[in-house]
Amino acid sequence: MTTAVATRELTAMDRCDRCGAQAYVRVVLESSGGELLFCGHHARQHEPQLRSKAAEWQDETGRLRETPAMAAE
Repeated sequence: MTTAVATRELTAMDRCDRCGAQAYVRVVLESSGGELLFCGHHARQHEPQLRSKAAEWQDETGRLRETPAMAAE
């Protein structure tokens, strides 16, 4: 059986499963199709154990370095 996962951009509503901070990494597990959400810190901490078990590793930590657009005055 194949599980299709619709990849969507993570939002401020997506929270890290470890600490509750905003999630920037989604890991879909190959065995169950379940997903884990992590902040950048916890994603780096757990990556060595999870990378081989992941069907998908969605990393949006690059968004942390983006400069927000200024609102028009």
